[in-house]
Amino acid sequence: MSDERPWLAAYPEGVPADIATPDRPLTANLDGAVRRFPDRVALDFLGATTTYAQLGEQVSRAASALHALGVSHGDRVALILPNCPQHVVAFYAVLRLGAVVVEHNPLYTADELAHQLADHGATVAICWEKVASTVAGVAGKTAVTTIIGVNLTAALPLVKRLALTLPLPPARKTRAEMRGPLPDGALSWEKLLADAAPLAADVPGPDVDDVALLQYTGGTSGTPKGAILTHKNLAANAEQSRVWVPGLRDGGETFYAVLPLFHAYGMTLCLTTAVRIAATIVLLPRFDVAMVLSAAKRRPPTFFPGVPPMYERLAAAVQKSGADLSSVRTAISGAMPLPPETVEKWEAITGGLLIEGYGMTETSPITVGNPISAQRRAGSIGVPYPSTWARIADREDLSRDMPEGEAGELLIKGPQVFSGYWDMPDETAAVLLPGGWIRTGDVAVMSPDGFFSIVDRVKELIITGGFNVYPSEVEDVLRAHPDVADVAVVGLPSAKTGEEVVAVIVPTTGTTPDPEALRAWARERLSGYKAPRRIELTAELPRSQIGKILRRQVREELLAAD
Repeated sequence: MSDERPWLAAYPEGVPADIATPDRPLTANLDGAVRRFPDRVALDFLGATTTYAQLGEQVSRAASALHALGVSHGDRVALILPNCPQHVVAFYAVLRLGAVVVEHNPLYTADELAHQLADHGATVAICWEKVASTVAGVAGKTAVTTIIGVNLTAALPLVKRLALTLPLPPARKTRAEMRGPLPDGALSWEKLLADAAPLAADVPGPDVDDVALLQYTGGTSGTPKGAILTHKNLAANAEQSRVWVPGLRDGGETFYAVLPLFHAYGMTLCLTTAVRIAATIVLLPRFDVAMVLSAAKRRPPTFFPGVPPMYERLAAAVQKSGADLSSVRTAISGAMPLPPETVEKWEAITGGLLIEGYGMTETSPITVGNPISAQRRAGSIGVPYPSTWARIADREDLSRDMPEGEAGELLIKGPQVFSGYWDMPDETAAVLLPGGWIRTGDVAVMSPDGFFSIVDRVKELIITGGFNVYPSEVEDVLRAHPDVADVAVVGLPSAKTGEEVVAVIVPTTGTTPDPEALRAWARERLSGYKAPRRIELTAELPRSQIGKILRRQVREELLAAD
């Protein structure tokens, strides 16, 4: 591998080639924000505000309460919460004790929660009240002995809390959506904090090399695994993200947390990076266009991380309503390809930049991003972050780089790369290579000037008759048909060719496309072996919590139906 980094020429002025290796734990970022900007609004939850001084005190009390329950260095603590102030407090309180946060999606089924809770062995679970009974129901299959229920309505502004007490149908409906009964023996988060004194200063905190987070992968290629991320990993990625955005002002930004904090993407940009610069974090319990636009009137966003469908829907709503999002200087898109037309619409309504980036849970997660400048490149994921290296390797010999412009597996190394999977040494050895490189599982190409573009997933590659078929290429062709709203392409076993290409299509509203006509359309635009042998119609496709189509699940459903 050459020592040259051709992508450095694309860095905007002021973005360094490398960052200093973090020498303090992630909790130091919160301590610094509290010290420098105590009166700055740290959290805005539907209008209720928390300053950095208040956040620091709440974290101290929460850490004290957890310490009294026996939580100590290295213990895992499960968080099963939507975006809310209690989530932020719990996250930093666990870290303050040198314990390990384990994030979970509160919409998981009982079986999904049971598997993960049993895997990491947490004895304490801090969860939304509506999830508490589910956790209690599976506790016997896990190590969980203490369940702490969080009342979301306690974080609402006083007026909204009072409105929920009214004996009116809308109030009853909202209460039912936000609250749930606590099972016998469960503790109240609000009462624990009210009764706790600040944590004693002599309680040991974490070291920069300690494990901070177990983040379970989305499971798009098999059983979810717990990625082990240290304070150094997370602090490095927060610093890389900070320096990547020219003009970010300490104590002067407003980040919108519409991405879930329990997902690596939302956690890094909307929580750790935001706290690193003492930004105001506008927390929304879910993505809702009306909720975003309402919040923007009250507290205009300056930095907006999201996924392409969010930008599409917000742009359409602004064009229709005349709402104002012109305060957004920078928007970051990830998790799926960003269509150029989405960029045009968003930048037309905001006047700011919308750029695409790339990452994976195992890398904290961000590794590559488009320059936040005129040098950004549509259709590309961009160039490696500071202190990050990337190369395109021959899939048959990972020690060999592919010739310029040819596809291979994308390999990454940098301070944000994880140390392995929890209790899975074989799986760890399969992705971590000598020299600090991690296999991404993505097929990519690199341009001469160091811009990377994703071709497809290695594990989702279809091999039919000895030929490689990249699902995204077939999907792009089918998606261009006017009767196709969305599509997923997968490979199914075939006695003749090894695998056959199958497309599952969501029709455009009001249409019922003819599968044979769609196949003919594809054959006109693709080599014969790439065209789908079979097309199925469906009302919707399975997606992850941030909107990515789950091809593996599509494939499993087709296999089960055959």
